[in-house]
Amino acid sequence: MASISIDPRKLSASLGPLATGWSLTAYGSVAVLFLAALWFGAAKPVTVIIDGVEHRVTTHRRTPDAILRDLGVAIVPVDRVSMPVQARLARNAEIVVARAQPYQLVIDGRSLEVFSWGETVGAVLDDAGFVVDAYDTILLNGRSVQLTDGLQGAAMQGPNTEPLASTQAATFSGRVDGGEPGSVAAIARMPQHIQVLRSIPLTIHDSGMAFEVKTTAETVGEALREAELTIYLGDLVNPGQGTPVSPGLKVHIQRSQPVQVSMGDYALHTRTRAETVAEALAELNIGLSGEDVIVPTLDTPIAEGLAIQITRISEEIVVEEEIAPFDTVFVADPNLEIDAQQVNAPGAEGITRTRYRVRYENDEEVSRVLEDTWIAQEPGDRIIAYGQRIDPRTFTAADGSQITYWRRIQMHASSYSAGTAGVSTSSPTYGRTRTGDRMRHGIVAVDPSVIPLRSQVYVPDYGYGDALDTGSAIISRRIDLGYDDSNLVLWGRWVDVYLLWPPPPANQITWVIPNWPRPPQ
Repeated sequence: MASISIDPRKLSASLGPLATGWSLTAYGSVAVLFLAALWFGAAKPVTVIIDGVEHRVTTHRRTPDAILRDLGVAIVPVDRVSMPVQARLARNAEIVVARAQPYQLVIDGRSLEVFSWGETVGAVLDDAGFVVDAYDTILLNGRSVQLTDGLQGAAMQGPNTEPLASTQAATFSGRVDGGEPGSVAAIARMPQHIQVLRSIPLTIHDSGMAFEVKTTAETVGEALREAELTIYLGDLVNPGQGTPVSPGLKVHIQRSQPVQVSMGDYALHTRTRAETVAEALAELNIGLSGEDVIVPTLDTPIAEGLAIQITRISEEIVVEEEIAPFDTVFVADPNLEIDAQQVNAPGAEGITRTRYRVRYENDEEVSRVLEDTWIAQEPGDRIIAYGQRIDPRTFTAADGSQITYWRRIQMHASSYSAGTAGVSTSSPTYGRTRTGDRMRHGIVAVDPSVIPLRSQVYVPDYGYGDALDTGSAIISRRIDLGYDDSNLVLWGRWVDVYLLWPPPPANQITWVIPNWPRPPQ
């Protein structure tokens, strides 16, 4: 047993008449020790067990009630004490106290503390005299529970707020004769919190059927989810799902029906509250034209899973043009100088137009009906006049001589000799021209349709030439300048070729020379 310090002033007050008129100072320490011995000799050792925790105390109190008050332990009517609290105590008495679990109840707008030995949430509420509906929500320490759920064990807190196990034994010392409560008084149990949320009746009208639910939800939407009612995006809930729940509230649900709307390759799966196909299409903002085909018809009632097929019908007038190219016609003009050309008519393409009526279904052409065909523009020939007037012309050659010619043609010049003509030396035609003349410098190969054979020409940097030969590659504006094998000079450029005066007969003249190869600009 631990020692207890003595306060002489309080000891004197406890002795009462024995100490009247005495001066502790006068009697001295011997008297004090004597009186203390008498005082402690009269005290009784008592064991107090509170909620399984043992406390050994020495006291002059005569009843359990007085000792428990000194220890700071409040007893409520439902607590269990091993002896009557007003019974007279004997030496070495044992007082066993088992206290009920405290609960903080919040219910029906009230907050109160109750004590109970109940082992379930329902038992505690029964002990407190509250009736709980099956649809009410019960929160135990903030967690949703059922009436039949068990409770947590009683929680005791020691002087330093550390929990004490119910099987722990401890000895506490302190003043137990009316002084300040000892450390036992600091042992307090934390109450558990039980909150009851009362359900509110709610009337729901769903597709013509009315029924009542009870809910503790705060909004209509939460109440519907709690009632396991699926609300689709197309459904209409009145009042809205965000409306707070209140007693007597009536909720009306207008259900939508699933439908499918197809237009060609496009399909829309949705829900609608419309009663007919026409109302559903209007609700979906789908416009119709007079030619569109709707299956089923617009007045068909909406049923679950109804498939609506829309065929978009449109027509347009399409005009197609067929272009006929114009011809180019050359006409002789004796007053126009040779090799000069003049466009007398530009030419016009012929245009034939055809009109069709085209029908489309869902933007795809399904028919094309010919309406009419007409010639919008007749073709007109392009008329080019070419000159036939031939006048003698002159120019001064490099050596200062005067050259008289009747035509000048821009031609691409190449060169050859008997050895480069591609004819075998054993051939009887080796070294012979088209006219039978022996190959030499001064013979040129030409296209006879451009330069008649046996005509005489002049080529700058070459000199005079006689058109006595032809060649398979010498066509139109090509000329091949002849050389002896000993003096061959290679050519490959454009030159001006002068056809010397006099001109040949008119029937031997090609008035319009083909523009090939195309001369450089």
